[in-house]
Amino acid sequence: MKYDRIEIGDNIGLTTIIDEKFKSSMLTVRFIIPLDKEKASDNTIGFSILSDANSQYKTIAELSEVLSELYGSSISSFSRKRGDLQVLGITASWLSNRYAIYGEDIQGGMLQIFSDCLFSPNASDGAFDEELFGIEQKELFDRIEAELNSKRAYAYSRAASIAFRDEPAGNYSYGTRQTAEAATAASTYAAYRHILETAVIEATYVSADPDPKVEEMLRNGFADVERQPRPVEYISKSPLKPQPETVSEEFDVRQCQMFMVMKTPFADPYALKLFSVILGETATSKLFRNVREKLSLCYYCSCSASFTKGALIIDSGVERRNIEKAKDEILAQLDEMCKGNITDEEINSSLRYIENALCQIGDTMASYSGWYFERLCEGEVITPQELFSRYSSVTRESLVEAAKSIKLDSVYLMLDKEEK
Repeated sequence: MKYDRIEIGDNIGLTTIIDEKFKSSMLTVRFIIPLDKEKASDNTIGFSILSDANSQYKTIAELSEVLSELYGSSISSFSRKRGDLQVLGITASWLSNRYAIYGEDIQGGMLQIFSDCLFSPNASDGAFDEELFGIEQKELFDRIEAELNSKRAYAYSRAASIAFRDEPAGNYSYGTRQTAEAATAASTYAAYRHILETAVIEATYVSADPDPKVEEMLRNGFADVERQPRPVEYISKSPLKPQPETVSEEFDVRQCQMFMVMKTPFADPYALKLFSVILGETATSKLFRNVREKLSLCYYCSCSASFTKGALIIDSGVERRNIEKAKDEILAQLDEMCKGNITDEEINSSLRYIENALCQIGDTMASYSGWYFERLCEGEVITPQELFSRYSSVTRESLVEAAKSIKLDSVYLMLDKEEK
């Protein structure tokens, strides 16, 4: 595998990853901006429209037909939250030219389609096509409704909104029903143009063969954009509340959800991640073995760490009568780690879990693309092997120090309705 990154414009980076095992190519362009709850829906809809059609293929059907002719090539868009940032993007994948049966230039065709979708969408008079806008606005309504119907996903979002109140991370990556309803074909186009001009941009090309036409296409496209990029902060630790806050809501559910958000100023991301795995990310973790298996206080209990926000989120499915017991036992397991009660087997098992996850990086083009983007966000580009070496170097003393730094910030409870 060969890795290279160059700057092709003001705050525009191009990463190239060449690996001969792939038979296809993938190009992803990510736009990183501060998450604005009032603009999130406009941004999401605007970028969704980009992968539906363009100035040459003006409908979803027309674009789908030409992609099908190019050996089932694909193009899609996305909107995600990363800490206090919104990451929007467009990605395409296609079969390498060497596998074209009749010698078609699949690569050239897809680069032109990608360029047209990104830089020349189906828009006129300062607005996206109304039909395309209507389709994507409805898609966003459905997405918002789906999250409301997914109780665990909704509980997670509510926990984040409480823990990160008055911070961008407390908002949805795609806005709310109200902001989605307020969007128009003109406002989403204006949002798209604003992002082109102001976002920090990271493009990633993964393929078996290098191709200078990728860089050429991106340079030519951005050459016509008057760029005034605004720098972003990838790491924004959330301040701890003076006192832990508990918020509860009742729903028509059979299983209660409890989300405990803890915060830490701890500066070592490797120790914090290993701590999180030992505490609750695997079937051999302290939370799984004790809270779930030994004491049967919950249906599941797991945790995840966000170094970006300096937070640890522990979520569990519990019965109402066991909520306080489960909460006390979770805090007791944290206290055990503060006391240094961490076995060699727990450490080694967690390292094997991490190693197994890291070994899968590079199995797919998407994993390469996501991996190196995250490394850029974290400020240092290293290989999965180098990262595992850092995890392996974490000492028991560092784990204890991480545990002692973690404090409870807030608790969100999704409760079942009690019979009156």
